[in-house]
Amino acid sequence: MDIQLDTAPCGYFSISNTGLIQSVNGTLLNMLGYERGELLGKHLESTMSVTNKLFFHTYFYPYIQLHGHVNEMYVSFRTSTGQDVPVLLNGIRQQRDGETFIDCVVLAMRKRIEHEKDVLQTKAKLEELYQKTNEANQKLELLHAEYETKQQELLRINHQLEAMAWIDPLTGLGNRRFFQEKLLATLASYRENEELFSLFIMDIDHFKKINDTYGHPVGDLVLTNLARLLQSMSRENDIVARYGGEEFVAILPDTDQETAISIAERYCATAASTLLGEYQITISIGVATVSSGDTDQSLLHHADLALYASKSSGRNRATHAANLVKN
Repeated sequence: MDIQLDTAPCGYFSISNTGLIQSVNGTLLNMLGYERGELLGKHLESTMSVTNKLFFHTYFYPYIQLHGHVNEMYVSFRTSTGQDVPVLLNGIRQQRDGETFIDCVVLAMRKRIEHEKDVLQTKAKLEELYQKTNEANQKLELLHAEYETKQQELLRINHQLEAMAWIDPLTGLGNRRFFQEKLLATLASYRENEELFSLFIMDIDHFKKINDTYGHPVGDLVLTNLARLLQSMSRENDIVARYGGEEFVAILPDTDQETAISIAERYCATAASTLLGEYQITISIGVATVSSGDTDQSLLHHADLALYASKSSGRNRATHAANLVKN
């Protein structure tokens, strides 16, 4: 860690997606009274009271999974001597070298805002319960059981939120992020096991005209119905997603060039002969089949060039990128 960050006038730490501390600056270490080696690799929640752990689970993890950042969160850390230090925390989720990290900065706060009073009251009640007799300890055990139940529910909600981040809300298909992850995984499988696959980029012909003529609600209906049609035509292992706007993509495992163009032509013919609600459309498709040396970007580029060729040749057709070299 460079000296500017290590001595910055605010605390800084970075945690893994599971909450393990990856790095921490000197300012935060001084604030909490720890040595660097005492915190690195430890779970962030090891520096929190039971109450703050619950608050952190309830707000921080679900929010940052859904939005990718948290701004102005008030929470308390516990020093090495057991003292609470209220702080203002900002965090952001980022990808580095294929791994997910949550980077945070904290400023020590002298006062808490009004809505934190409930948290402090709950903390006081919990601390009192720890000091009572056997009867109070039984109540505390019940409280812990309730806490575990809520924690499991929060984990379930977190999984739901994570799933939502991969789904296109209009069509219900996987979104662009979902597709890109699947494409990278399929490429990795190809490099390891030589499992051939093909890629489609599909575009609705003259979609702007549909929106301009009938309005965006009709355009959304056409997109939704086409998504259902593509999904119904796909094989069990095929991956269909919405790439953006009126573009859809598909990954077809175990599909060579000849099979891929045959399937793409069937997609075109079926779309052209199927009423999507009260409206009829055509689609153009660009097809690319993976080859040695391909990356996700090169494969998308080849399919996109093939899609452009389909559009230029009159639309309502499929073109394989390999045939562009011959023309």
